Amino acid sequence: KATDPSMSEQDWSAIQNFCEQVNTDPNGPTHAPWLLAHKIQSPQEKEALYALTVLEMCMNHCGEKFHGEVAKFRFLNELIKVLSPKYLGSWATEKVKGRVIEILFSWTVWFPEDVKIRDAYQMLKKQGIIKQDPKLPVDKILPPPSPWPKSSIFDADEEKSKLLTRLLKSSHPEDLQAAVLKVAVVYVITAF
Repeated sequence: KATDPSMSEQDWSAIQNFCEQVNTDPNGPTHAPWLLAHKIQSPQEKEALYALTVLEMCMNHCGEKFHGEVAKFRFLNELIKVLSPKYLGSWATEKVKGRVIEILFSWTVWFPEDVKIRDAYQMLKKQGIIKQDPKLPVDKILPPPSPWPKSSIFDADEEKSKLLTRLLKSSHPEDLQAAVLKVAVVYVITAF
């Protein structure tokens, strides 16, 4: 739903739900980037643009594991394919390519410690695929993320993580209610 091209506007609650799913599923941070890469490479412009927005939201709200996965050359190459005329760049729209460039550039600014992101961006400039650094439009680029915790209580306690995953996947309403209560308790504990 978060990348549904039939929607006239992006569904922000669906994006939020996607981010929550990434954060609660133990495999979310490793699987979500690949789901998004597939959508970013879509021939439908709207779907690709929506997926890029979801990617930005996840970079800001899905923690260190997600961020680490996106900052690998393996994932960055999927974004590079959208720009490169050897791959998808010959048919990707200028709007989609422009957004990929804006996102990569913004990450070089906001995450200077991620050498692979910077290296990928510099390689694209050296190859002439990126002619100049874009001006970051305030209305499209999300602000730099707030620092995220190194790990959550669910990362530290594998048993709690498995229980929460099982509760969230259950079709019984009382299990979902129990999962929400557990997350709320953890949030209160970590907030203070």
